[in-house]
Amino acid sequence: MPAQNPTYDLMLLLDTAAPDDQKSKVLAEAERILQTNGATVVGTHDWGVRRTAFEIRHKNDAEYHLLQFQGGPEVPAALSRYLRITDGVVRFRVIKLRAGTPPPPDLRAAAEPVAEAPAESAPVERL
Repeated sequence: MPAQNPTYDLMLLLDTAAPDDQKSKVLAEAERILQTNGATVVGTHDWGVRRTAFEIRHKNDAEYHLLQFQGGPEVPAALSRYLRITDGVVRFRVIKLRAGTPPPPDLRAAAEPVAEAPAESAPVERL
């Protein structure tokens, strides 16, 4: 038996059409399930609204959240039971991380627009 509980990633895609209070309720309940099952939240990352790779339930975008936690094998099962029947959840996945996995990227910083330099181009001659 390992001395330390493994680290898991909970990737949670929430419906953009759902009310904000419902989305915050889903996140709060997921954190409550983690605490009641003895898991420790390592990090939470809000990646905002992003386009999905493919259409899920006739939706092309979702609000992405990543919760990292350490806990026993019963924690993913408890999360799965709750998230499977909850309105407002488009998709979720619990992934067990290997030791030495790099930290997740900060996608909020990458999503901010970068100031573009004005492109100098030669005048176009039209016929």
